[in-house]
Amino acid sequence: MNTDYRGTGVSYTSDGTGYPVVLLHGYLEAKEAWETLSALLCKSYRVIAIDLPGHGDSGIVSGVHTMELMAGAVHAVIEKEKCGKVILAGHSLGGYVALAFAEFYPELLAGYVLFHSHPHADSAEAIAKRNREIAIVEAGRKNLMYPSNVSMMFAEKNLSRMPDALARMEMIASRCPDEGIISVLRGMMARPSRAHVVEEGRIPLLWILGRHDLYFTPEKALGDVRLPDNCRVVIMEDSGHLGFIEEPEKSAELISQFVEDNK
Repeated sequence: MNTDYRGTGVSYTSDGTGYPVVLLHGYLEAKEAWETLSALLCKSYRVIAIDLPGHGDSGIVSGVHTMELMAGAVHAVIEKEKCGKVILAGHSLGGYVALAFAEFYPELLAGYVLFHSHPHADSAEAIAKRNREIAIVEAGRKNLMYPSNVSMMFAEKNLSRMPDALARMEMIASRCPDEGIISVLRGMMARPSRAHVVEEGRIPLLWILGRHDLYFTPEKALGDVRLPDNCRVVIMEDSGHLGFIEEPEKSAELISQFVEDNK
C-alpha cells in the first residue's frame, strides 16, 4: 500500500483487524523488520507497518529527513487509513519519530511505545559517528558499514543462535538507498531533546529497553528523565537492541497488554 506525502510515496502494510497498532522501524531497517512481531499482534489487532521516508520502499523527501518531517509522513498514513486514535510503537529511530508525533499530533495517540529508543538529543560522540557514516556512504562504501551496525543490534549471546535473523536484517539494511541513509542521519543529528514530551505525561508510554543493548544501556537511555505516573519501563533481560526479534513473544505480550490498558 502507498500514500502520497510531499510529492513522494510512503509505503506501508496493513494486516489484521481490531484496534490499530502502528509500527515504525529503526535506522537501516524497513517495515519487513517487524514481520515476526506483526504476525503475533495481528491475531488481535490491526497492524500498520510503515517505511519511513528514505528507507524501504518509501521515497526521499529532502536532503534532511527531520523527525518532524517523518512524523508528518506517519500522520499522512494514519489519516488515509482513517484509524482514529492509535497505539504507536517506534524502534530506535522510529522512537524518535514517535516522540515527534506525540508532540505534534497528541490527539491521535491512545499511547506510544519507545522500543530500544530514548528522548535525548545526539551527543557530540553520536554526531561524530553519524558524520563518519555519511562520509562512508558518500564514498559509495555503505557495504562496509551495515554488517557491523546490524550485528551490534543483537545481544552477543543471541548472534550464534539467530543467524537467519542476522542475515535478514543485513539484507534489509543493504536495500536502504544512499540518499535516504544520508537524509536520515542528518535528521537524527538535528533532532532536539524531547524529554519534556515524556515528562509531561500527556500520553501513556510503554518504554522497552534491552539489558544487553550495545548502543546504549537502559541506564543511559533513562538518563535523568523524570518519569510520569503513566509511564511503564520494562527491561528485557535477554535482548540487545532488537527485542522484538530477540524476544518476540514477550514483546507481543507487553504491547498487547498496553493496548488493552489504553485503547
